[in-house]
Amino acid sequence: MILHTERMEIAEADFQDVDMIKEIESHHDNRDFVWTGTREQHQEEIKRQDYLLLIFKDDRTFTDWNPAEDGYAGIPREIKGFALIHLNEQSHIFEIRRIAITEKGKGYGREAMEALIRYAFTRTGTNRLWLDVYPDNIRGICLYESLGMHRDGILRQNYKSERGYLDQIVYSMLRSEYRG
Repeated sequence: MILHTERMEIAEADFQDVDMIKEIESHHDNRDFVWTGTREQHQEEIKRQDYLLLIFKDDRTFTDWNPAEDGYAGIPREIKGFALIHLNEQSHIFEIRRIAITEKGKGYGREAMEALIRYAFTRTGTNRLWLDVYPDNIRGICLYESLGMHRDGILRQNYKSERGYLDQIVYSMLRSEYRG
């Protein structure tokens, strides 16, 4: 699977990408908002048919961003992020389990989300796309709402982390709500 956006190529990750994905997950800009998997868990996700572990690559231009200065020393400058998708083919559900971007505030997150939503509803049998987000991830919440996703509810104190018990807000979009 390869998707193209205005500035990015979104492709399936392979085993050599796992360390880079782990670095993106654990970066201080991301670690409070995404669950961090082990190397073995990510390798298993790559093998499974019901998961898509995706890498976002800038295929057009290279910005002035210096990965080493931002603490992403092991990340090539063209890598803009990753996503983990769980596909439930029986119920036609496309779950965005994790998404993280290396350069915040430059539109890469919006571009990736628009591509994933488009892919889910035009190239798969998806009826419902969903994700969850922590209440303090204001940037994510603003993005999901601006994309027309529906706020389904809050799973109160649903996840225990180093930060304590965290709520998770569930957002979704149905095929009937997708406008292309």
